[in-house]
Amino acid sequence: MLFLFLVPCLTMERMACFLFKTEPDVYSFDDFLRDKETNWDGVTNPTAVKYLREMKAGTKWIFYHTGDERTALGTGAVVSVDPTDPKVPIVKVKVGKRLKQPKTLAAIKAEPLFAASPLVIIGRLSVVPLTEEQWNWFVG
Repeated sequence: MLFLFLVPCLTMERMACFLFKTEPDVYSFDDFLRDKETNWDGVTNPTAVKYLREMKAGTKWIFYHTGDERTALGTGAVVSVDPTDPKVPIVKVKVGKRLKQPKTLAAIKAEPLFAASPLVIIGRLSVVPLTEEQWNWFVG
């Protein structure tokens, strides 16, 4: 597995930021807005599971539609992480806001900030770490 050294997205509390991918026909950002909170499940990739285990309450993340859309649409935050399941932690998340400007995969790939990102390099990874600069690009 390819591991890249990335500067984590840091807030005042020094928490990392991530991007979560989902198929919009399985769970869309509109579903998330409606539900307000949900458990993030269905993650099986060992690297993605490792990232989920590292999360803490308050960890920020970008909501990204895969499939035909390939677009980042909004934000969310981790409410809690229950590590009792030995295979995959139960990560409860709450909705944030819709991005002012959705970001397509084409726009992401065209942005030099993402040249070495697992988002571009490891396309099948469903939970992707973001640098502070990458987070700001999405929400700015």
